[in-house]
Amino acid sequence: MENCVQSLRNKVSLRLRCEHVAADSSRGNIFILILLLVLSGAIGAMADSPRKTILILGDSLAAGHGLDPQEAFPALLQERINEQKLPYDVVNAGVSGDTTAGGVRRMPWLLRRHIDVLVLELGGNDGLRGITPKETRANLEKMIDLAREKNPQVKIIIAGMQMPQNMGEEYTAEFREVFRRVAKEKRTELIPFLLEGVGGKADLNLPDRIHPNQQGHKIIAETVWKTLQPILTETSK
Repeated sequence: MENCVQSLRNKVSLRLRCEHVAADSSRGNIFILILLLVLSGAIGAMADSPRKTILILGDSLAAGHGLDPQEAFPALLQERINEQKLPYDVVNAGVSGDTTAGGVRRMPWLLRRHIDVLVLELGGNDGLRGITPKETRANLEKMIDLAREKNPQVKIIIAGMQMPQNMGEEYTAEFREVFRRVAKEKRTELIPFLLEGVGGKADLNLPDRIHPNQQGHKIIAETVWKTLQPILTETSK
């Protein structure tokens, strides 16, 4: 009789232990399931987070004339953006020899994609060709209007340019003022002079003394970044 009772106790104890293990296993499975759901949600949110676009509409400066494209300032800006893990892609729409009129003509095609930040780096060739500041101003304003018609929230930066004094004192002064005036009236950000610290310096330019070399583009990237970075930080929140 005592043996039977002991046998019964053993069976009950074994059953309880099995039920305890099963309960622990069940709780573990639930925890793993919850963890997987959380992780999949986080990954999904990351995958769904849209990248934003910075369009640099420019001429040979943006195109990196005489250099590898990766050495030009738009590519250097993308490196900065990646380092700070900001959700932006830089689109380099630099075309050597382009003018503000050419920029106006290219805008409809470029605006087929959504643009969050527009950097207008055009006007240098206008000055070198003696195009009137009035025409340059009208073209800059037109590009801004087209961008805002497509996306009213677009952020715009105008990269100012200056002409050498041999273009004439009156012309150079009027030309320089165009960029400041457009930025003020259209309420855009302004880089007063894109080639600040680079223009006219032989060691920072190619032999033609017009186009920046690799080191010159690093300085240009730093100049643009001072204006661009606060915009990206604010709009990526």
